[in-house]
Amino acid sequence: MSTPAEAPAGAETAPTSAVEQRLAELGLTLPAVAAPVAAYVPAVISGNHVYTSGQLPFINGKLEATGKVSLGTEGHADEPTVSPEDAHRYAAVCAVNALAAVKSVIGDLDRITRIVKVVGFVSSDPTFTGQPGVINGASELLGRVLGDAGQHARSAVGVSVLPLDSPVEVELIAEFS
Repeated sequence: MSTPAEAPAGAETAPTSAVEQRLAELGLTLPAVAAPVAAYVPAVISGNHVYTSGQLPFINGKLEATGKVSLGTEGHADEPTVSPEDAHRYAAVCAVNALAAVKSVIGDLDRITRIVKVVGFVSSDPTFTGQPGVINGASELLGRVLGDAGQHARSAVGVSVLPLDSPVEVELIAEFS
């Protein structure tokens, strides 16, 4: 099973911040920031906040799964589905990718003083209501990596489709010093 932001073979480098060290302890590294798929930038600074664009669960530059999140008992048999457990893991990947976007504009993740807000989108079968559990993947990862500074307000929203048929998308607002 792939993990969020796995480093390519031979690409091991020493973490440059305490946050990246905690990621490394979880077996994770920050990926390169994903190239935008439309007319936007991955992150912008306003005052002492970073606003990220929605981040998809790219692992080594590709989506590992596409389709709607479903328990498997609803929807049409010809539609690809993603289990809530896998979607939970992909939400964590999105959070790591969002941290990479934050780093791209502030340079050092140790400057984060608080994750203010997380918004998670789950491409869901219309009868699926477990969006909060899916987006817990992002919230739990941020808590493990940032401690108290990772505690945040949050929305978890079910949608009919996401870009590239991704099962999840996460954006965040980070305060920094």
